[in-house]
Amino acid sequence: VHPNVSQGCQGGCATCSDYNGCLSCKPRLFFVLERIGMKQIGVCLSSCPSGYYGTRYPDINKCAKCKADCDTCFTRNFCTKCKSGFYLYSGKCLEKCPDGLEANNHTMECTSIVHCETSEWSPWSPCMKKGKTCGFKRGNEVRFRDIVQHPSAKGNPCPATTESRKCIVQRKRCQKEGKGKKNREEKRKKSSKDESKETRQESKGRAARRQNREQRENNSKTQPKKRKAPNKEQDLAPADTAH
Repeated sequence: VHPNVSQGCQGGCATCSDYNGCLSCKPRLFFVLERIGMKQIGVCLSSCPSGYYGTRYPDINKCAKCKADCDTCFTRNFCTKCKSGFYLYSGKCLEKCPDGLEANNHTMECTSIVHCETSEWSPWSPCMKKGKTCGFKRGNEVRFRDIVQHPSAKGNPCPATTESRKCIVQRKRCQKEGKGKKNREEKRKKSSKDESKETRQESKGRAARRQNREQRENNSKTQPKKRKAPNKEQDLAPADTAH
């Protein structure tokens, strides 16, 4: 061992030097060179930093730099995230997406073009004019449909979601809601008044009949019984016989 090499190192180093830092790492750690100004210092890490990918060998595990347009990579030829200004597609960083794909500025990836999709049309609404369904001959009816898939930037835009067409209905008068309601209320009050009047008349009739019955019963109890008048012919018969 060189006199400048120490085995009592810190930070995961197996061997190190005062000038170059880590020279080798403990098992399962990755060795990587970090540049500080004009100087490179060896460090040992549990995983490789951004812009590097890890490779394992029997004698040493190393962190190697990704390609210049790659921010993170799995291997040198397979990028997982691109640097600004590039779009990721199949592990590669491209300045322009291939035909049939579009650039997604949010994820910085090349994605498939998505076209608008809509549902089926709803049935036509009743024929109306100014919010009414009566009192006119010509009106309009409408139908609707929903958007079930919004398009991407290069996708086909969505068509109209409403349609309107002219319609003809049989002319009829509209019953005014206020007037109809007022008539129904008046009929209800009149019916209630008539029923109340009939009830009062029936009550008065029953009271009068009961009073007359009670008066007859009282009169029959207070008046004396009339004696039966004698038969004048019977009383005078003996006197006539004597003559």
